Amino acid sequence: MGNNRNAPTQVPGSVRSTELLDYQHPSLQRLIAERGWDKLPEYERIGAIYDFVRNDIAFGYNVTDDLRASQVLADGLGQCNTKATLLMALLRATGISCRFHGFTIDKRLQKGAITGLGYLMAPRSIIHSWVEVWYQGRWVNLEGFILDQDYLSALQQQFPGERAFCGYGAAVRNLADPPVSWRGTDTYIQSEGINKDLGVYENPDDFYREHGTNVSGWKKWFFIHVIRHQMNRNVARVRASRTPYSPDRPGSVPGPGLPR
Repeated sequence: MGNNRNAPTQVPGSVRSTELLDYQHPSLQRLIAERGWDKLPEYERIGAIYDFVRNDIAFGYNVTDDLRASQVLADGLGQCNTKATLLMALLRATGISCRFHGFTIDKRLQKGAITGLGYLMAPRSIIHSWVEVWYQGRWVNLEGFILDQDYLSALQQQFPGERAFCGYGAAVRNLADPPVSWRGTDTYIQSEGINKDLGVYENPDDFYREHGTNVSGWKKWFFIHVIRHQMNRNVARVRASRTPYSPDRPGSVPGPGLPR
């Protein structure tokens, strides 16, 4: 069962591997060694892993929510739930305590990324999650890793000057400047679409055993073979519309680390 937000500060086993958090897999171990994450100080370690999952794993839709971390890495893309699994696995592999927080979100925040029949078929409340990392004596909410910077910049260009925004995979108070960068504090990109809190879990495995995934039966088959591909084409079109940043070009949006 999910734990209360006010659970003890240290979750037993919160650096353990599980079937989904399969950080012993050679591909994850090789990635960690190549990046040298395990040798970084804690703040930089969390930030480097967070930035990798946010930007090197493109926003997109996998075949299901309950994928192993190694499969998400192999796919090279993910959404809230699958990216959360990969983020947790990499954090735990490098000794960072973390846990899983489950929710449901209103499907309106996916409109634009999901269109037509896919949007009509989608449940009104969609399973959603973020990762909570133990840092400096408190649990920090990490949700801002879902949209890669190229995709987010494209949205910002298409909807210039927007503040409160819901759609295309985002639900934020200020689209022009959402809290998505790791600074040791909470990050969010879909939190304004949450409609139900399903509680805190030590790992995603327990959550999916209790709540299942977003689609099942014939709808799952149709999602895997038809709808998912349409959704990924929609996302690719948005990302491809991004104008590369140039200080001399009005309307272009800077990438990570550039002054706004």
